[in-house]
Amino acid sequence: MGRTDNIYPLKRAIRAIRINLMEMDLMEMDLMEMDLMEMDLMENNEADGQQFLTLKQSKPLRVEREIERQRETDRETEGDRGRQRQRETYRERYRDTEIETERQRETERKRERKRERDREKERETEKERETERETERQRETERKRERQRKTERKRERQRETERKRERQRETERQRDRQRERQRDRERDRERQKERERDRER
Repeated sequence: MGRTDNIYPLKRAIRAIRINLMEMDLMEMDLMEMDLMEMDLMENNEADGQQFLTLKQSKPLRVEREIERQRETDRETEGDRGRQRQRETYRERYRDTEIETERQRETERKRERKRERDREKERETEKERETERETERQRETERKRERQRKTERKRERQRETERKRERQRETERQRDRQRERQRDRERDRERQKERERDRER
């Protein structure tokens, strides 16, 4: 990003130099145009001088004044044209500069919109990553719960197995007691018989 950001001021400086060069070229063209105008005026003045001499030799004073008025009118007209051309040149130069400036602004606006789109995409991508991380955390939490449930079920099975064994042991103890009582009764009967035999003897 740093290198790209440094390029933009350099490009703007290059564009400014180009605009200055364009203005210098226009100024040079203006100077050349002024030289041509001066040459035209000199030629016109020379032709008017010859005409003036010819008329002076053959026409009265009012013709001379008319020629002078015509020259003054021509000079004013040429001056108006020159000023008009200069104004047009300035306007054209201003329009070119304004167009170039607006083009630069539009380019910068496009770049800014692109940067904003890139930032928005990055934010969306980060949101997606965060959503994925949250989903993964939820999955991990669910896996932990499932492991806990499995462990609890295993313990419960172990406890149930132990309870069954305990019931079996208790049943076995009851049987043992019953057998013991049965043996006691058997012994009692045997002793009773023995006593009866003894009395009979």
